[in-house]
Amino acid sequence: MTPPVFAHGHLRLYLLYLLADRPMHGYELIQALGSRFGGTYVPSAGTIYPRLAKLEEDGLVTKSSDGRKTVYEITEAGRAELQARHDDLLRVESDVTDSVRHLADGVRASVNEAMKTLRADLASAARDARTDARESVNGSPVDPQRQNAALQLRQAETVINEFRHQLRTDLRSMAAKGRLPHDVAPVLADRLASVREWLRQS
Repeated sequence: MTPPVFAHGHLRLYLLYLLADRPMHGYELIQALGSRFGGTYVPSAGTIYPRLAKLEEDGLVTKSSDGRKTVYEITEAGRAELQARHDDLLRVESDVTDSVRHLADGVRASVNEAMKTLRADLASAARDARTDARESVNGSPVDPQRQNAALQLRQAETVINEFRHQLRTDLRSMAAKGRLPHDVAPVLADRLASVREWLRQS
């Protein structure tokens, strides 16, 4: 089970910290949190809005309407709370850093697992192709479908190898320019999982 990203009461304090920069509506706060976590953690509206309501009830934030959006702004009491809990906030920042590392490790593990599974599926297909080849040499009838599968396998392996090389080059180039998307790891994990699922269903 994944441990909670924020300890009890820490998300409440972190929301105050984010609002100290400028007023924001709920979706902006969700995006800001997602950005702080490099896209590895994005809180739900059901997580954020009850805490904002409690902050408003405690007089630490106010809300106002901006069209159809509700904008939250920290109050003087909220700033005083931040100042009084400065040491707690430093611990929260340290916990956030640790959580980001933990979540990133999990994403890397899932990407690696997806690649291992895909390679295992391809290796299984390769074994079937070799079996067909032996049967052909021995004069046994060869299943045309398995022959076609062997051809598709070789093509798929070529595509995967080229993809890995090109993707690695692109990632390194973008990282060097500081333009790497913050959610690149979870998006890659999701896309690879989708490819594997499509392959298994096919």
